[in-house]
Amino acid sequence: MRKSAIFAVAAAIGLAGTAVPAVAADGPAPDPVTVQLNQDTAVLHGQVNAYQRGSDPNVAFAYCPGAKTGTAAFSSPALQFSQYFYGEMVGVKATMSAHANLVPGTKPGSYPLTVTCAGKQYNATFTVPAAQVSRVPQGAAKAGDGSLAS
Repeated sequence: MRKSAIFAVAAAIGLAGTAVPAVAADGPAPDPVTVQLNQDTAVLHGQVNAYQRGSDPNVAFAYCPGAKTGTAAFSSPALQFSQYFYGEMVGVKATMSAHANLVPGTKPGSYPLTVTCAGKQYNATFTVPAAQVSRVPQGAAKAGDGSLAS
């Protein structure tokens, strides 16, 4: 019984040692600034960093503490920005946003989205999908409009 009691005490000491919190690594904390195009919702997933054709305005978001007019802005070779808003957002961790419209003639592909925050630039990459067919091909099958449904 003595051996089992000693083993139990040793095991308890060993387990107590694992409860010690981890020591933070030396070095600077990661920068809290983030940037993204669009956000996922409860219904629609896969929208983050993907340009959404034919939908409500695309929105660039950034978490840039202290962002205000003249101190932070978005840039991208494929997007034009308007209607900036500075302040906390609901549903997405961001302190600024802007409507993002595709520059006419932009080809499908990956493009940078940059936010300048407190004099530094932070980047994300977003994709622009190919445009969908905008005209029904001649001779294509036609579905009913539902007007005869009962």
